[in-house]
Amino acid sequence: MRSTTRSHDNAPNTARRSFLALGALAVAGTALAACTTQESETATESETPNDTDIGFFTDMAVHHEQALAMCQRVIGRNNGDSVQALAADILQNQSYERGVMHTWLTVWGESTAPPETVMGWMGMEMPAAEMMGLATEEQMSSLATATGIAQGRLFLTLMRAHHVGGVHMTDVATENAAIANVRTTAERMATIQNYEIGIIDQLVETTYA
Repeated sequence: MRSTTRSHDNAPNTARRSFLALGALAVAGTALAACTTQESETATESETPNDTDIGFFTDMAVHHEQALAMCQRVIGRNNGDSVQALAADILQNQSYERGVMHTWLTVWGESTAPPETVMGWMGMEMPAAEMMGLATEEQMSSLATATGIAQGRLFLTLMRAHHVGGVHMTDVATENAAIANVRTTAERMATIQNYEIGIIDQLVETTYA
């Protein structure tokens, strides 16, 4: 099984190198969204967040938490180099992004606790567990217990759906957020996650077919 994984992983080497290069750029790009407390307080003197700014950061932070949990379930497991690279990159990027979102929510005087309902700012309020793109508890349990290439394939399938739900949220935030930093952050997330969806599609068609 191990030798098969290595053989298959040789196919998308070029794509993986491109993915890892973009991952480094994504981390650097996301870092540009970071702000010190002083910078955030200055921004709020002239900018007041609307429901979209607050709702998007609140809900996307929760959305990111499940993505991080998915990555933690597969990192260090024998599920292929490609999944290891992708999961490590998502873990790094989304951990940082969640910290940035929590920082802004704190500056605005908003709670960073997970909400019971989400997406009200999108005009489609629902229980948090039903947020677009989230995996069910059963799917998360299956991801934790799966092994080998089967685990890698399940991770890719769940993460793709997760990203699609996240991108939908970023699109609404880009159009309706009042604060420029929120719109920029949403656009950056969409760019990174759409790119990762392309990587996932390629892997599902090759290494994890």
